[in-house]
Amino acid sequence: MASIPQKPFLAGSLREDLAAWCVKECTAKFRANQIAEWLYRHDVLNPMEMKNLPLPLRGALAADFLAPGSSIAESAPAPDGTEKLLIRLHDGETVEMVLIPGREERLTFCLSTQVGCPVGCLFCASGRDGLIRNLAAGEILEEFLLGSSRAGRRPDSIVFMGIGEGLMNFHELSKALHVLTSPDYVGMSPRRITVSTSGYVPGILKLAELGKEFTLAISLHAPDDETRARIIPDKVRYPIAEIMAAADRYLETAGRMVTIEYTLLAGVNDSHEAAVKLARLARIHHAKVNLIPYNATGSRFQRPARETIEAFEKTIFDAGAHVTLRTERGSESSAACGQLRRSAKYGKHNSQENGK
Repeated sequence: MASIPQKPFLAGSLREDLAAWCVKECTAKFRANQIAEWLYRHDVLNPMEMKNLPLPLRGALAADFLAPGSSIAESAPAPDGTEKLLIRLHDGETVEMVLIPGREERLTFCLSTQVGCPVGCLFCASGRDGLIRNLAAGEILEEFLLGSSRAGRRPDSIVFMGIGEGLMNFHELSKALHVLTSPDYVGMSPRRITVSTSGYVPGILKLAELGKEFTLAISLHAPDDETRARIIPDKVRYPIAEIMAAADRYLETAGRMVTIEYTLLAGVNDSHEAAVKLARLARIHHAKVNLIPYNATGSRFQRPARETIEAFEKTIFDAGAHVTLRTERGSESSAACGQLRRSAKYGKHNSQENGK
């Protein structure tokens, strides 16, 4: 399910693709390297800004490629320096990305992989309208390049935790990951890239086959299948035993400890018993737990009390599992993932669900 443009995206084009295009245009092959340098070293998407190319060649690039196919439609900055961007795609659809500053001037990009989401977690705004379409690798890379241009620098890390279930768009995501990590292109270390999944087992196993040291984050949100069924619809929900078996396989092949993402929902998954079960899962599977207090925005779910959150964290820690509590960033910036997009689509008063 994808919107197929009539022209290929310039972002995502490999050097061999660009060399073949240069031959077709009867121009020297070394121009392909110049184009790639503008794209992947200088974050320039518009051919008309590639100043060391002859003007006719720039015009030919603009005519033959979507360059760019995406643009920043809206920005929602927060006082803490976090900035959420609404990205308008070539067909008018939109996704979100987030620029997240950290300690010691570090910067993280949170990128989307789909328009909408097929999973439909009940507390998340991203999947409320279901899956509209997959993003092409070029669109994923355009997010990255637009964000880099906006920030005036490259990020220190990337998290694929925006809109969509990236592992259900594995073909395009893997192409984008190749460009992001290859020394011939962006050249980021795989260890600085986190791929998040709701627990899509076939995708976890495919990611494991790449043999790269990406960080895998599994949005489990429950310590048992009964509780998880109250949060995540059954259409793409796998049993926790299968998910954790796939996580074990990932640890074996990638050599990276898996992170269990766990959104705390009052009265749903925040009990002492749930904390004990979660700690046991983390210990058995050599995983670490990242607790995410729910960002209540008017839906039927509520954020647990501070004392409950602290007790939950302490129970996991005392049980000998590695646990962290996510620091909230950008809560004033249209709050949760998917809300800026819904605000733009439906109006400010209809965006009242929480996201990741």
